[in-house]
Amino acid sequence: MELRPTPLKDCFIVIPRAFKDPRGTFCETYNQQAFKKVTGLDIHFVQDNQSTSRRGVLRGLHFQKGNMAQAKLVRAIQGRVLDIVVDIRNESETFGQSFSIELTAENRKQLFVPRGFAHGFITLSETSVFGYKCDNFYDASSESGIIYNDATLALDWHLPDEEFIVSEKDLLLPSFKEAIV
Repeated sequence: MELRPTPLKDCFIVIPRAFKDPRGTFCETYNQQAFKKVTGLDIHFVQDNQSTSRRGVLRGLHFQKGNMAQAKLVRAIQGRVLDIVVDIRNESETFGQSFSIELTAENRKQLFVPRGFAHGFITLSETSVFGYKCDNFYDASSESGIIYNDATLALDWHLPDEEFIVSEKDLLLPSFKEAIV
């Protein structure tokens, strides 16, 4: 497993090694010992989630607050997605900054999203299957988010706005300034 830093503090690109032979490929998508050795972070994932989406589906920007905050390891199992994270930790030197990466089944790249980050993605291919491991359980009373088209963040989702498919719930999310009070 290869880990690469991103411009955002504590956020890493994780690239598993793939072993190919005439039967196909094998790769270890996560190894807690290797991850801790490189990052110094002792993460224990407790929940795995998976979603399927069609082109233009935009999910986010989501996060959980307080004791229910979640770190995530996200990846595209099938298809192509643009994944975006925003550091919302007030005390962080990268507070308010964002990072985006294209995750595909072919490039096998994953993104480790630490606690205290808002996270979202949009499907760029005809369909996608997106998986994520979480280090804390989902708690509806702790969920929050930031509207995907926040003017302060000015995020580039790589598709024209008219192609976006956004849930009613996500359309009602507050701005960055309203959410991070």
